[in-house]
Amino acid sequence: MDILNELYVGLLNMGWLEGLGVFFGILYIYFAAKEMIWCWYASLVSVSIYLVICYQVQLYAEMGLNFYYLGTTIYGWWHWRNPNRKEKELPISKMKLKEHGLFIISGILFTFGLGYFLVENTDAQLPYLDSFTTVFSVLTTLLVTRKVLENWLYWIVIDAVAVYIYFQRELFLTSLLMAAYVIIAAVGYYNWRKLYYTKYA
Repeated sequence: MDILNELYVGLLNMGWLEGLGVFFGILYIYFAAKEMIWCWYASLVSVSIYLVICYQVQLYAEMGLNFYYLGTTIYGWWHWRNPNRKEKELPISKMKLKEHGLFIISGILFTFGLGYFLVENTDAQLPYLDSFTTVFSVLTTLLVTRKVLENWLYWIVIDAVAVYIYFQRELFLTSLLMAAYVIIAAVGYYNWRKLYYTKYA
């Protein structure tokens, strides 16, 4: 009950900026799950807002991640519209098992490297968990821009960890947003998998 009470108080004290970030964040993941290009417009607004928020709560790796998101948002929008193929739209694709292995190992190595750097050089909170979500979000966002099916499976794990991070920093509504992302990511995987086998396989 204490946790529920803290969440309730946090929601009451939520700033309008975080509320806007949550709203456009939900729009982004919803449109992406539907394979709609509007996701990139929603992403642009949400990312800009969370640059400010992460600076305020000293999540520096997350702030750096959002700078990166600005670039991938523009790239994702452009690549979905201009796939450099004969098709009018970028098709959904799948990764090979070897590619998954390289993806995971690289992510783990970069996570420990960034976490150590933050411990030694900043006053960052939850440096290794912050680094985990940052590194794997960087890598997984590239999968989204390329419409790789398995991106949703990685987002489920990333967003689950982010639930804990934001809750610890008392960004309660953002923590709820991450929990919603876990659910929407599962739906996104189901939708994209269905599309893959009906349109692209």
